[in-house]
Amino acid sequence: MHPTSLTMETQSLSDLTLTPAAAARIAAIAQKQAKPALLRLSVEGGGCSGFQYKFDLAETAEEGDAIAETDGVKLLVDPVSFDLLAGCTVDFVESLGGAAFRVENPNATAGCGCGSSFGI
Repeated sequence: MHPTSLTMETQSLSDLTLTPAAAARIAAIAQKQAKPALLRLSVEGGGCSGFQYKFDLAETAEEGDAIAETDGVKLLVDPVSFDLLAGCTVDFVESLGGAAFRVENPNATAGCGCGSSFGI
């Protein structure tokens, strides 16, 4: 059973997962910035592998967004980015090398060493 529920306005139902660790980190950041616990994940051209992930806190969901929710925290993905992110899992990982959000993307055929860009 997934810890995430998913709703979408216009796309066919597909899985997005926001882990409890990522949800807790988003909630902490949002609280410090006095913003809602809404993380927008989008894809932009660039990075060393062709596409790069972009994370931003959002004020509200937009029409057509795919929305995954875990522990009251929402992950928002716009319809254009969703095509490249369907089935992904967003996690927050802490290690000796630092702490960062990590996207496990089943659509990616190539990635970079730092995990912030991917290719299709």
